[in-house]
Amino acid sequence: MADIQLGGHTIRSHGTKVARLHLYDWIILLCLAVLDGLLNIIEPFHRFVGRDMMTDLRYPLKGNTIPFWAVPLIAIVLPWVIFGGIYFKKKNVYDLHHGILGILYSVLITAVITDAIKDGVGRPRPDFFWRCFPDGIPNYDNITTDVICHGDKSVIKEGHKSFPSGHSSWSFAGLGFLAWYLAGKLKAFDRKGHIAKLCLVFLPLLAASLVAVSRVDDYWHHWQDVFAGGILGLTVASFCYLQFFPYPFDNDAIWPHAYFEQLADMHSNGNVNSFETRPTEFEDEEDGHGGIALRDTSPILESMESGRRP
Repeated sequence: MADIQLGGHTIRSHGTKVARLHLYDWIILLCLAVLDGLLNIIEPFHRFVGRDMMTDLRYPLKGNTIPFWAVPLIAIVLPWVIFGGIYFKKKNVYDLHHGILGILYSVLITAVITDAIKDGVGRPRPDFFWRCFPDGIPNYDNITTDVICHGDKSVIKEGHKSFPSGHSSWSFAGLGFLAWYLAGKLKAFDRKGHIAKLCLVFLPLLAASLVAVSRVDDYWHHWQDVFAGGILGLTVASFCYLQFFPYPFDNDAIWPHAYFEQLADMHSNGNVNSFETRPTEFEDEEDGHGGIALRDTSPILESMESGRRP
């Protein structure tokens, strides 16, 4: 089969075209970032916290095992490095662009939903007592028994943002997207029985789970918070990934939809032969036994070989 050289789809040759096609997507992405910033500024709902409820909210006030600034590095920058490595090897700007755009949408949509729910629910954190009464001397309303906090306002404000966990949702949104991405690149579900591929696919999910667990260990969240955050992030990641890429068990799983559409357009315009033909594979196979392989074979390319439009 005649394979089209991926080097023909570089940032220099197709980058501007791809970016222009998705200009509005990038503009909406900026709007999501601004919206999430506003959601972090407004005051969350201050849920009633009575004297009897403080029994479950007296956990010690601790620092963060995973700092806030580290979450974007784990959920966004780390996957970017992997996307960049794939691009450096294959020179497929469609894959690079859609990977970056997809994971940013995954994280920012998740962030907006997470912070909106945080502000609306106002669930107190497990360490709320010490945020409300840093000196350890409680004060309650004589009639309603609601708390009368005298701690730092910013600390108290943060204490009303327990549900759902932002660390958990962000981590699963970014690393969940990466898990989908690796499953497609490795052809993890090609029915050849190389189950070792799943170890690489599950690795980002394990990292996200450890971030989520740290929030319970630090007493910043209840277990329900991190569970809901993880489900939220992974769900949004799935939708965002499948917006750009085929299912991992699809024959076209290795590259985004837009790449194969570009090849189909080139074929219809008679430009396929303008590129050198060369097999394009990531392979770690010897003598046809085991290993991990990434190939560009797909029904679309096969249809080109037979002279049919997909």
